[in-house]
Amino acid sequence: MIEKIATYFILFMMYSFMGWLMEVMLTLIKEHKFVNRGFLIGPYCPIYGYGCLLIIILLGKYANDFIVLFLMTITICSILEYLTSYFMEKLFNARWWDYSNRKFNLNGRICLETMIPFGLLGSIVVYVVNPFYMKILSYIPLTVLYIISIILLTIYLVDNIISFNVINSFKKEIKKAEKDRTEEITKKIRNIISKKSLLHKRLINAFPHIKTSKEVLYDLQAKINERIAKWKTKDSNK
Repeated sequence: MIEKIATYFILFMMYSFMGWLMEVMLTLIKEHKFVNRGFLIGPYCPIYGYGCLLIIILLGKYANDFIVLFLMTITICSILEYLTSYFMEKLFNARWWDYSNRKFNLNGRICLETMIPFGLLGSIVVYVVNPFYMKILSYIPLTVLYIISIILLTIYLVDNIISFNVINSFKKEIKKAEKDRTEEITKKIRNIISKKSLLHKRLINAFPHIKTSKEVLYDLQAKINERIAKWKTKDSNK
């Protein structure tokens, strides 16, 4: 049992690192600069680790049917991304990513543009990556496996504590700034956070499109008003 937990945790960290590396490479290609992506300080994005573990544990039995595996992977990844976005927003009063401007999105939290790649990547994990990782881990002596997992767990927990405090300070600034005009909130908070520690600046760089929950509602109201105005214009032209 302990061996299984240690193995899964090391896999979680490996997939979290892979997710972080992918995010960094995509940012490097698009913006031509290195950005330490993710909520945490270290080189890992836990959402990828959780997603891959769920796929491995829940979908391994569908390995013989690619279509089912692909669709189920999309479902799991989409639910995970949606719930992460929802609870992070409720917890810290901020929308960390927003797909509202992309086609076929659901409340700006997930969109078809990211769902399909996740389905393909998840399938690759089941067919190629995980068997390869499991083979590597099988060569590691149990004692060494336990030591590695304990070291990684310690680093991960410390990182979570530090990062939570940094993000929590962001939440406090949001509460202070929400008395101002809605359009000014995010800009004001960015200016305040950018003058703090390097860890605070890293968070802003990692999530350049972050919006406060209040600003998200404002944007939604503006879009609704814009559509109503268009409908009224069409009706008046009939």
